[in-house]
This record gives sequence, structure tokens and C-alpha cells, in this order.
Amino acid sequence: MEVYKHKSALLIDDSYIDNLINQKILMSNNYAENIKVIDFPKIAFQFVKESLITGKNTPDVIFLDLRMPEMNGFEFLKALEAIPELKPDQIKIYILSSSLDPSDLKKIKANKLVAKFIGKPLTRQVLCDI
Repeated sequence: MEVYKHKSALLIDDSYIDNLINQKILMSNNYAENIKVIDFPKIAFQFVKESLITGKNTPDVIFLDLRMPEMNGFEFLKALEAIPELKPDQIKIYILSSSLDPSDLKKIKANKLVAKFIGKPLTRQVLCDI
């Protein structure tokens, strides 16, 4: 029987290639039993909101990209903060981005929902460290 670090993880990134690579890394390291990939942040937000309201399928961990069309990672986090059903530390959120913009890093550090910033690409070593 396989042992997983988490029951479920959600990847939110508009890059098909990044999602493919990150999903493989999560799977090969038994990071989560269920891995859901959503490449549109607005759809991902609706999924998370519904899961919090119903109490079903809420991801334990979210890997969130910053630079996405329609809704960027910061807008996603702001929308998430407005959901009353979200309890502190209920979902571990990791920003998974290639951004090295100092203002982004400052905003990430100041956001109470974010557990950690991870620079792309996701690696086995990073998973072991979180």
C-alpha cells in the first residue's frame, strides 16, 4: 500500500507543460493521493470555493502560479480570503512561480494564506523540504 504525504493537491497554472511536469513530480514522489490540475484560475477558485462550502474535495495543498491571464495568483488569494468557510491553515498554499520580482516576493511574504514561495521548477528536493 502506498503512503502519501497528503490526501489531495491542486495545481493552478495556465501552462500545460508546467502542469504536466509538476503533476509527474508530485505523483512520482507520492506527494498526494489525488492530484487535480486546473489551468484557469477562475475555474480553480470556483472549485475551491465550492469545496469549502460543501466540505467535500477540499485540497490539502495548493500550488499556485502568479502570472496567469484573467486572474493572477494575488487576485486568487484575495478572492479566497473573502470566503468565510476558509479556516486558518485549512489549506497549505505554495506559490510556485518563476517570478523574482521583489514586490511579488514582498506581497507573498505578507500574505497570511501563503505557506511558502517555491521558485519553478518544482523538484523532488523541494517536496522533501516542505
